[in-house]
Amino acid sequence: MSGRIELPSGLVTFMFTDIEGSTRLARMLGEAYRNVLGAHRAVLRGVFDDFSGVELLTEGDSFFVAFSNADAAVAACVEAQRRLSAHDWPRADAVPRVRMGLHTGRAVPIGQEYASAEVHRAARVSAAAHGGQVLCSEATALAVTATYAATTGGSTGAAAAATLATVDLLDLGAYRLRGFDDDERLFQVMAPGLERDFPRPRTAQAPRHNLPAEHTPFVGRRTELSELAGLISHHRLVTVVGPGGSGKTRLTHAVAEQLLPAYPGGVWTIDAAGAAKGLPTALAAALGLRPEPGRPMIDTLVEECAERRMLVVLQTCDAAPALTTTMVHRLLSRCRRLDVVATGRAPLALAGETVWRIPPLVPADAFALLRDRAAAAQGGRPGDGDPQLARLAARLEGSPLAIQLAAARLRLLPAEQLARRLDDPLGALDNDAAGDGRHASLANNLTWSYRTLGSRAAELLRRLAVFAGPVDLETVEWYDPEALSALSELADKSLVEVLPGPRYRLSEQVRAYALRRLASTGDEPAARERHLTWSLHTLDRVTTDPDDQVRTLSLTELSPYVGEWQAALRWAAETGDVAAGLRLATALDPWWREHGETREGRELLDALYRRLPADVPPSDLGAAYLMHAGLSTERGEQEHYLDLAEGTVEAVDEGPEFAVRLNVARLALTVDDLGAAERDCRAVIAQAEGAGVPHAAFPAVLSLAELLWRRDALTEAAELLGAARHLETARPEDRGRRAVDWLLGMVALRRGDLVAAHDHLVVALRSRLRHGFRGAAADAVAAIAVRCVLGGDPATATVLFGGAEAAHGARRTASFGAFWSAQQASLRAALGDAAFDAAYADGAGIGFDRIVAMALAVEHPDLENGAARFAQIVR
Repeated sequence: MSGRIELPSGLVTFMFTDIEGSTRLARMLGEAYRNVLGAHRAVLRGVFDDFSGVELLTEGDSFFVAFSNADAAVAACVEAQRRLSAHDWPRADAVPRVRMGLHTGRAVPIGQEYASAEVHRAARVSAAAHGGQVLCSEATALAVTATYAATTGGSTGAAAAATLATVDLLDLGAYRLRGFDDDERLFQVMAPGLERDFPRPRTAQAPRHNLPAEHTPFVGRRTELSELAGLISHHRLVTVVGPGGSGKTRLTHAVAEQLLPAYPGGVWTIDAAGAAKGLPTALAAALGLRPEPGRPMIDTLVEECAERRMLVVLQTCDAAPALTTTMVHRLLSRCRRLDVVATGRAPLALAGETVWRIPPLVPADAFALLRDRAAAAQGGRPGDGDPQLARLAARLEGSPLAIQLAAARLRLLPAEQLARRLDDPLGALDNDAAGDGRHASLANNLTWSYRTLGSRAAELLRRLAVFAGPVDLETVEWYDPEALSALSELADKSLVEVLPGPRYRLSEQVRAYALRRLASTGDEPAARERHLTWSLHTLDRVTTDPDDQVRTLSLTELSPYVGEWQAALRWAAETGDVAAGLRLATALDPWWREHGETREGRELLDALYRRLPADVPPSDLGAAYLMHAGLSTERGEQEHYLDLAEGTVEAVDEGPEFAVRLNVARLALTVDDLGAAERDCRAVIAQAEGAGVPHAAFPAVLSLAELLWRRDALTEAAELLGAARHLETARPEDRGRRAVDWLLGMVALRRGDLVAAHDHLVVALRSRLRHGFRGAAADAVAAIAVRCVLGGDPATATVLFGGAEAAHGARRTASFGAFWSAQQASLRAALGDAAFDAAYADGAGIGFDRIVAMALAVEHPDLENGAARFAQIVR
């Protein structure tokens, strides 16, 4: 500029412009940059002349211009951006991206310049803009009017008015401009021909995070919040891994909000699943950065973040694992004060990565979340009670997504009905009209993971779906010796949970989804038959020693396989091998009896009978009928199946043992006539001894001993039981119960011999516990309670009775039930109603494990005060 110019005074609108990334552009273009810069200046000066702007300063690529009217200033900016866009630049990447800022304020020129804070504010507004963007302050927005042409007249006013007719002002909110203590509300000038979409303004003290405002309260997870925050404070890269819908995003947002004070450079979150233009571009947009000509966005990010103490939260990294890994590696390598939290269904597999697997919600948190979401889904109106919601929450495996879907389903079904349908969680919770979002349904959520699997991992997942519970590595490799890599992939992608042992488990949701996939491939029959074969293999291994000797029956050892055997048996009953099903039913018979599942056992046997092949061995069928009679509690049904068993084997010579077993089973039909029952027991025992199979009559020996105990023939009962030890030893199915010791203990109690009673009953209790016979163990606890009564400890006796009754034991026969009742009546009389009821309730409430420990801790009679037998030993 040369010569004196007349500067506006009073209410002045100041404009600042410069080229974004001009240094980079100059280095890229070299000598050609001079022509670009000159063309840029010519275009802008032409606009300033047309709209009466006064150019005060030009330095490099920047302009400082003053306008006497805000309308003209805004119109000049719009026209300048349009002309820059329309100009014929030498190449596409040489287009200068000019940012412009406007502010209106009172100013009086001093000589050929202004000395006013309003100038600095205008400069800061311009600095907050991006290339191609026009920002103005609230003062300028208020000063813009639609009367420019009327007040100023002339061609300039008409041009401005025509331009302003197409302009809108977009309120971007309040920001803090560098160097100013107050907030400034910024507006983006919008007009046809101008870019519309920009990142947030580039203010020096911009918002310190972009964490979303959640629509619902954060429930529970206090332990996880603390644990994850601690990991982030000690590790630069923490990856939160877990199944879809497990609450990874919500938890990391909550932790990030807590950690805001620790990161002056801010906390910034992006979702890889929604980063259509790439992760670096998404993160740059969150940080308020724009692309620079000829420069990769990752370089711009690294430069911006190099010295900032900041936290980057990357969500859904499994949507773009390779790109995420590349960006995280670059950021951590070049930005020494930057930390990263990643979430996904699989780890990133980067050096220095700390992998933290999000656990399911604990029961209390799951219930609290379900209650909160159910209340919201039902409009705050009362719905199901807390007990019903708690039972439903317990079936949802601590999955926040399943809980959310269940809460919505409660608008249709009460909690109890919904809980009963959760054997198929996808069918119970998914809605066909839910849409395609990955969290819209359980099926969508699992498809997101399933489609990332390799073929072998997908096949293994479908095969594992037929298992009812966790499996070990030996089982997996029994299916496929080369399955380790596929299993690792399933675990890494959170489709298989690794349990201590290790054992590998599918959640009910994953299992239901994988079964659908298995059925769709047509491979389910083959997979089920393979599972049935495996079940028979494990049955042989569990019940037989390496030297082919039958093991002592232990429900403890059977328990890991019961669920699998029952699943295999159901398949056999529906369409599988009936003979294999009968073998499994025989193995499950003692489990059904012990755990009160006799009805299910009878129903499965009925299903097998309906599919009996012609060549089923009569001995197998007769044994099944005997088993069925033993599972029944109705006399008519018992007689029916005993008659079937007898008729089945009459046509073939099954030997004397089956006949003895049949007569032993018929003893249950004569319990009402004690005399006849005793005669029948003696007859069966004699039959077995005469046939050379005395062990087959062992149950009859026990029944006879009980009858003798009942009529106080204690010497005969003790002699009978003493002679029966070798029979019990010869029967693997009975050895673990130690029924001989149990009954000898009962005889000793009747005789008042506390030492013998204590010794026998403790042996029986320990064996029954070790082998998983909980009901029989409860009987032993009740008997030890009687020993405490006779030993003068009524308080302990009452507590033990309460615990035994709560465990549903102590009712083996009517005779013993009456005995327990009589003992409890004597305790009530001795203690009084209030003390008895309080002690009994204590026993019922402390849990069976503690009751057993208390029973085993009862002092041996020889150690009690002044016991004669102990005193003789000491002397």
